[in-house]
Amino acid sequence: MAILVKNNNVGIAPRKVRQVCDLIRNKRAEDALNLLRFCEKREIAIVLSKLINSGLAIASEAEKYDLDNLVVSRIFTDEGPTLKRIMPRAQGRAFRIRKRTSKVTIELKEK
Repeated sequence: MAILVKNNNVGIAPRKVRQVCDLIRNKRAEDALNLLRFCEKREIAIVLSKLINSGLAIASEAEKYDLDNLVVSRIFTDEGPTLKRIMPRAQGRAFRIRKRTSKVTIELKEK
């Protein structure tokens, strides 16, 4: 059995989130949390560590998983809804700004 944890509304572009996801893929949950603690991309690291902690809480609640052997087996991010904003430019023009969002999915499995 695997524990699946999702966050469907992360206000960060998926390309940026994927860089941090690649760091913790196939690592133990404790090692992943330590990596995220010292990661330079703070906001993304906070979101991912909350998701991993949520998965660990689900595992401890179920009492059929060994918390020391849980591994981040799959972690991926997809593109969420894009917020469209307008920025005024010279001579009455308007440029569109696309604020991209992400959907992050983490799967924890026992080793």
